[in-house]
Amino acid sequence: MAEKKKELPRKVVADNRRARFDFEIGEVFEAGIALSGTEVKSLREGRATVAESYVSAKTGEAILYNSFIPEYLQANRFNHEPRRPRKLLLQKRQIARLWQAVEREGMTVVPLKIYFNEQGRAKIEIAVARGRKAHDKREALKEKDWARDKQRLMRDRG
Repeated sequence: MAEKKKELPRKVVADNRRARFDFEIGEVFEAGIALSGTEVKSLREGRATVAESYVSAKTGEAILYNSFIPEYLQANRFNHEPRRPRKLLLQKRQIARLWQAVEREGMTVVPLKIYFNEQGRAKIEIAVARGRKAHDKREALKEKDWARDKQRLMRDRG
């Protein structure tokens, strides 16, 4: 009988909860992030934000801008720049699909969360999204409240 290797659960480091409210989320992609050693150590401490960040294309590459990964305190002079642009590791076909949606349909690419997968690698979940207007946001809130009330009623009744 072979011993099973212990799998680590996915550890979410940074979550962009505001994106699901401000945007209608379309297709979701998982991408790797090109990070330096001190960035990985800082991420493992769980102190990153992707709330104001966005993804853009530069010469056929996907780049994550304005994400904040704070400096790792024990690294002193070997630290990284907290808001530097970071390359996203995607296949060429995926990048082409992302930018076709952005150019043709007027959508945008937003990061949803940064996490460590089962193998311990840092990944980012990005999505093609369309911005919501104020009345769409109010409608989404109403639907969310009704779903919550419906769950509460079903739980109390059953």
